[in-house]
Amino acid sequence: MKDFRDSFSFMADHLDLLWHKLVEHLALSGAAIGVSLAIAVPLGMWLGHLRRGSFLAINVANIGRALPSLALISIGLAILGLGFANVLVALVVLAVPPILTNAYTSVAGVDPEAVAAARGMGMRGREVFRLIEVPLALPLLFAGIRTASVYVVATATLAAIAGGGGLGEIIVNQASYGLSGVVAASIWVAALALLVDLGLGAVQRLLTPRGLRRQAPVLGPPDRGTRHDPRLQPAPGAAPR
Repeated sequence: MKDFRDSFSFMADHLDLLWHKLVEHLALSGAAIGVSLAIAVPLGMWLGHLRRGSFLAINVANIGRALPSLALISIGLAILGLGFANVLVALVVLAVPPILTNAYTSVAGVDPEAVAAARGMGMRGREVFRLIEVPLALPLLFAGIRTASVYVVATATLAAIAGGGGLGEIIVNQASYGLSGVVAASIWVAALALLVDLGLGAVQRLLTPRGLRRQAPVLGPPDRGTRHDPRLQPAPGAAPR
């Protein structure tokens, strides 16, 4: 408990250091998410539009999830050496699977009747994709981006073992910063991941159509429909329906 209390003293005494490492952490995480979005979103959404490639999307996601980030960083040391690029590659491999899967599923799962109605109005394939499928797919797509972002922010602490910077450099260097410094940096990483999750969750909610944000109240058992709603009861003396 004493180390936990001392961590707040460490924050007060080393605020400049923590802010500097936080900026490095955000730069690495932001770059990894940006590269992952550039790869996974166009590929996943286009495959979803074609209703093809589910095998590719799902298996790439499964392989990416199965690869441990620490092992990728270690292997990358022999190829890319120490530094930013090595850790970036490992984080991109971590982030692509959930984004790719959700990008594919979000478009492939759009209501076929909405797509058929758009085609019936004379829209071409690209117009259907841009005007119908993409807007309806955005909430589920952002769910994947939200998950990937939290993964990346939390895992970017491993960058310290390959010279990638960030808050992880304090966490793995107990000899220099003490246990209070390790706890302080860990609190900052946890708070950052929570803020990213809450922020992207708010964006996801804003992108969700109002009709899907809240479900209509259930006014009766499923087999009775809405007959228990007093507003829908027949007036006294009226013939039963």
